[in-house]
Amino acid sequence: MAGFLSSLFEASAKSIVKKVRKHEERFSSLSDAELRAKTDEFREQIANGKTELDIMPEAFAAVVVASTRVTGMRHFDVQIQGGVELSRGQIVEMKTGEGKTLVATLPAYLHAIGGKGVHVVTVNDYLARRDAEWMGTIYNALGLTVGCVQENMGNSREEELHNRREAYAQDITYVTNHELVFDFLRDNLAYRPEEIVHRGFN
Repeated sequence: MAGFLSSLFEASAKSIVKKVRKHEERFSSLSDAELRAKTDEFREQIANGKTELDIMPEAFAAVVVASTRVTGMRHFDVQIQGGVELSRGQIVEMKTGEGKTLVATLPAYLHAIGGKGVHVVTVNDYLARRDAEWMGTIYNALGLTVGCVQENMGNSREEELHNRREAYAQDITYVTNHELVFDFLRDNLAYRPEEIVHRGFN
């Protein structure tokens, strides 16, 4: 049974990849401004009742085109498949060097379109900062904002809280598991609303 379901999911993901490639071909002729405007179109579609999964092929295509233009990296079919499964809430295992960083841009963008924020969680400050800057060029090309939470973010408690709040307020926030958990715990121990750094969870 598990093998059958796995095959079913894979077949479905491959059919979505084909749709993504068709939209990619169409979007490739758009100007940078027209490509950026796609985000507003997607937001309007969601506001009118479509789900994120409904617009997945087009949204993924926009990310692929943006990435190709600003980073020189074009997602492989298997990376798009990984993005499909992550967007569906599945777990995807990839080995070192198979492009997890690039794969994450697909579901991150898709789920950030609604404006409620997305966290991309990694293991250390270096990777969080590197990926926020590197992959941030893709999100910026599509009109989204990017934040990054680091261990030390200010010379005073007030500055630290302000900078963390700003980072979490962006469309997509790169953060380590350690910082994310401790910010959550500190928020739950806060005495005043201005001490809370997270916004409402989606």
